[in-house]
Amino acid sequence: MRKSFMVAAAAVALTVLAACGDDEPNVETTVAAAEAGDIVAVASGNPDFSTLVAAVSAAGLVETLQGEGPFTVFAPTNAAFEALPAGILDKLLLPENKDVLVKILTYHVVAGKVMAADVTAGDVPSVEGQTIAVTTNDGGVQVNGANVVATDVAASNGVIHVIDAVILPPDVDPAAL
Repeated sequence: MRKSFMVAAAAVALTVLAACGDDEPNVETTVAAAEAGDIVAVASGNPDFSTLVAAVSAAGLVETLQGEGPFTVFAPTNAAFEALPAGILDKLLLPENKDVLVKILTYHVVAGKVMAADVTAGDVPSVEGQTIAVTTNDGGVQVNGANVVATDVAASNGVIHVIDAVILPPDVDPAAL
């Protein structure tokens, strides 16, 4: 009982402190996030991932990302989706483009749980099948040129690293939609 109270109190305190932050993505990295559930539940609980959650739903990947995993998800924020060329997101969410959407979303997923401390530069195979280029430098980590802006958002079946751009598999041309 006392442990539950302490966890709840810590979560409330951290949430209040997080609300006082700057305009960076509002990503929970607290114990409460880890207890929130699977990757989909954690993403659903964060308003910065509402577009990602809608895309995962449209692609029919909710059940997959609620599965046992573990998964490492490079999760684009709403702002990352908004930075796509005009009209592309709307087209991707259409039923006739589901296969392309699945391809793009699974390109953001790596099998296994890779914490930030374990990241090394190199090509990493995505669940989609093609590799993601991971680079490290003094400024942090990038995946295919997208900056990792928050790390180690815990979920029961893996981990989320927040990125500032939607990464596209080399064989996907959004202009062709």
